[in-house]
Amino acid sequence: MAKYLVIVESPAKVKTIKKFLGSNYEVAASNGHVRDLPKSKLGIDVENGYEPKYITIRGKGDLLAGLRKLVKKSEKIYLATDPDREGEAISWHLITALHLQDKKVYRITFNEITKKAVSESLKNAREIDMNLVDAQQARRCLDRMVGYRISPLLWQKVKRGLSAGRVQSVALRMIGDREDEINSFIPEEYWTLDAVLGVKGEKKTLLAHYYGPVSEGKAPKKKADIHNQEEADRLQRELSGASFAVTEVKKGERTKKPPLPFTTSTLQQEASKTLNFSTQKTMRIAQQLYEGVDIKGSGTIGVITYLRTDSTRISDEAVETSAAYIESQYGREYLAAEETVKKGKAKIQDAHEAIRPTDIARTPASIKESLSRDQFRLYQLIWKRFVACRMTPARYETTQVKITASPEESTASQQLFTVAASRIAFDGFLSVYTDEEDEETGGAMMKGLDENSVLSMEEFDAKQHFTQPVPHYTEASLVRALEEQGIGRPSTYAPTITTILARRYIVKEEKNLYMTELGEVVNNMMKEAFPSIVDPRFTANLESLLDGVADGKVKWKTIIENFYPDLEAAVKKAEQELAQVEVADEVSEEVCENCGRHMVIKYGPHGRFLACPGFPECRNTKPYYEKIGVSCPKCGRDIVLKKTKKGRKYYGCMGNPECDFMVWQKPSQQKCPKCGSIMLEKGNKLVCYNEDCGNVMEKTE
Repeated sequence: MAKYLVIVESPAKVKTIKKFLGSNYEVAASNGHVRDLPKSKLGIDVENGYEPKYITIRGKGDLLAGLRKLVKKSEKIYLATDPDREGEAISWHLITALHLQDKKVYRITFNEITKKAVSESLKNAREIDMNLVDAQQARRCLDRMVGYRISPLLWQKVKRGLSAGRVQSVALRMIGDREDEINSFIPEEYWTLDAVLGVKGEKKTLLAHYYGPVSEGKAPKKKADIHNQEEADRLQRELSGASFAVTEVKKGERTKKPPLPFTTSTLQQEASKTLNFSTQKTMRIAQQLYEGVDIKGSGTIGVITYLRTDSTRISDEAVETSAAYIESQYGREYLAAEETVKKGKAKIQDAHEAIRPTDIARTPASIKESLSRDQFRLYQLIWKRFVACRMTPARYETTQVKITASPEESTASQQLFTVAASRIAFDGFLSVYTDEEDEETGGAMMKGLDENSVLSMEEFDAKQHFTQPVPHYTEASLVRALEEQGIGRPSTYAPTITTILARRYIVKEEKNLYMTELGEVVNNMMKEAFPSIVDPRFTANLESLLDGVADGKVKWKTIIENFYPDLEAAVKKAEQELAQVEVADEVSEEVCENCGRHMVIKYGPHGRFLACPGFPECRNTKPYYEKIGVSCPKCGRDIVLKKTKKGRKYYGCMGNPECDFMVWQKPSQQKCPKCGSIMLEKGNKLVCYNEDCGNVMEKTE
């Protein structure tokens, strides 16, 4: 009979860990949390010391009864939930739920599910770390207070089923602020000028880029701008008969450092970029690789370390085994002199390791047949990144060439053109892990080029460009922004994005995230009524306070005591103000074709729509198109506000599909004074719809 009981979170781990332990051990799973705050009420006694009122989660009764039977038969109980604050809290809840107060109970953690790691954890069993538990309790209470006090206001203002969250509301605001920045951006014209030069003795031509005028024999300190076609044409005229000469060839060397090993954030970003995985998919597959996969010849084993971490630390053992592997497979010259670590990070959660393979010798190719396609691709990404981080930097030979163009006209200024090229001298970590930025640029062409090279001008290549706004957030770039601003933690990134997508506050189109009309309503309401909740700095400060709780420097209830009264005051104020702006259904000019009543404008989960007021006798509904008082420049019919299938707003012609006019920016009722076309609103500017006109003017109220 088993003497010892090991309780883990996930049933998937049971089989893996059971294999490592002898017959004296029984392994069972809690299936995640067993106790939580009640769903039907706030669950926090705000009148008596902010004590949380935990209850057993519905549906967990039979599971807990089964665990209690195992507990009675066991001499020792080992709580082996995940090695983070949430896992620590689950272990603490299990002590109460299973009545373990008088039992021999030990907390064990392992960063990877391997025989050695599990065995070592049993030797280093400890007590529950109440600092970590309290940090998780504080986070749970803060999130509950925000969700349960603000969400009812959204139900009252917009519709039932919406939610506000402490982190999700900040993420939504960040997306909204980015869209405002993009919509108010005014493109500026600029030109580039390249000279296609022949080199005597060479078959290929040389492409030199314009840099700026030479003054008193000195090169310009920074690149000169070419603002328009007139300037580009003037330069070409002045240099039409110019002589080109190489005035400097500077050779050098640069190094490219290997990447850091993966954290949760960087894994999500790289998997999005290279594998086109969503954050949710990345975490789901990484969880499978961590909990264990059935490897032919080895059985079920975890192939990567714990996936929720913001540390780039690598264990001493992993450093040693990776060094031996790299030296044997690639050679000593490819082995890094020391461990790659990230400097200056304010807080590394719970001193975790980076995400890495549990055994570097378990190459992706060797276990490919045992993995699904997506598991293999993600494991290969993690394996290559880890191997690369332990290798030497790549070295490039660089060549920078300055070419002076001397015009025929003595009154015209000399102009400087430049050429830069690089060639890999030693590939280092690039032999394992590369990206688009690591390609060579024109190295072969530069070998024979020097100050004596004879150049001849063949043609100019002038191109028009326009400055571009910052890009829309993607899941990957939003995760990076959340991490950089200290908002949320590794375990919260994917659920946060998943929630605001599920609520239809945002939509995803070709990786980009766009705010929906519903998202705008919620975001504007939060900014107006709860500015501190959606302030990134306020949220980041709360995260640092939670870190202080985990370190034992801050009392968790102190955070709650300081937070809740301000929240409650803001809620009460918002209840009064929001009640004043709530309006009855607006009657439209549309007549219901079924019963003849004037249809009213309703607000649904996907925005506004027309519904017959005769409901339930008449259930007629139809799309609502809001006229903006501007005529279509193509056919003269009304322009209306519409939405894509995914909920993104745009402005199109009422006559669609006969007329294909559409724009993303709102057309203004003001006409262009230069050409008479419509103007588009971009922030506080108006931009002419006619690209040939290009008129930009201030927007007037």
